Amino acid sequence: MSETPVKQQNTTAYYGQAVISFAIALGAVAIGIYHMDADGWVRAFMGIAVLYLTTSAFTLAKVVRDRQEAGQIVSRVDQARLEKLLAEHDPFQKL
Repeated sequence: MSETPVKQQNTTAYYGQAVISFAIALGAVAIGIYHMDADGWVRAFMGIAVLYLTTSAFTLAKVVRDRQEAGQIVSRVDQARLEKLLAEHDPFQKL
């Protein structure tokens, strides 16, 4: 028999914690760059680097999630094929 996987969903508290943590981290880095004892172009470079790192992290997270979801779909299709073959198989049938 087939077991339907339960879709896991994050709680609202977990989602809120992740958003708040991200906002605090990004804010702390922005304040640190603002108060850095360096020329304006150095601070601007650091700001651009932080923004690039942030967008890269979001892209990486999406790619990892998409790959995991694709693997689950392939696994379900393979499982359905196996179940069909087992259901159609008659061990007492002559070859």
